[in-house]
Amino acid sequence: MDMETKDVILSLRNQLGLSQEELAKAVYVTRQAVSRWENGDTIPNVETLKLLSKVLNVSINTLLGSPRELICQCCGMPLEDSNISKEKDGFFNEDYCKWCYADGEYMYSDMDDLIDVCVKNMVSEAYSEEEVRKYLKTTLPKLDYWKRYEELGDHGEFERFKKLLIEEINALNIEGMPTLTKLNALVGSYVNLEYRLPNGKLVKFLDDDTTYLGNQLECEFGGSRCFGIVANMEFILICTYEENGENPELVLYKHR
Repeated sequence: MDMETKDVILSLRNQLGLSQEELAKAVYVTRQAVSRWENGDTIPNVETLKLLSKVLNVSINTLLGSPRELICQCCGMPLEDSNISKEKDGFFNEDYCKWCYADGEYMYSDMDDLIDVCVKNMVSEAYSEEEVRKYLKTTLPKLDYWKRYEELGDHGEFERFKKLLIEEINALNIEGMPTLTKLNALVGSYVNLEYRLPNGKLVKFLDDDTTYLGNQLECEFGGSRCFGIVANMEFILICTYEENGENPELVLYKHR
């Protein structure tokens, strides 16, 4: 059963080890205000809910006891606090998942590209590729993002950036790596591999909570190793690895 706002705030505050006074200070209210919330006498106003959402790292929907069933308005994925997108300032954006909207940028401007990505994750014994594609082609046009795409879009600026980035990566002429034709949105936690440096030290270069652009390509020389490409406005990372990211080797890390 869904919790009430008073119980949610009390539970989250205790989980984080915060006193009422510490939470009050973080969201610019008095300790008495926090006490009244937790007693159920009042609930925070809209602006305070936004601050609480950021401080407690949960969505406003969760703070209110999950009255709505949230879905991403770009891909249709059910939304939970772990996959809801965030703005650059750290506030939740409860309209999108973190794969479709990251750091203030919409990651898809071509519905067919999004469908191609979703199909890879949704095909199963229960649903064939044809069934998944048919479902997505019917469902996606009904979502707010695609209904308002022209209004929300950046007039092709992001797509031009991706095209420029693809050209820049291909110009590196990495031996054995096929020509890159597409960059997809990738969440850092899924591609943040650990590499061993020549001095034996193990390092990671990415942020688990950040969304990057990237792709996986099969090596032209055959074998079991693949190329992994991850990039953003600041860097390009190219590596190789075996199935499921095993035994990764860093090929290139370049600041742009």
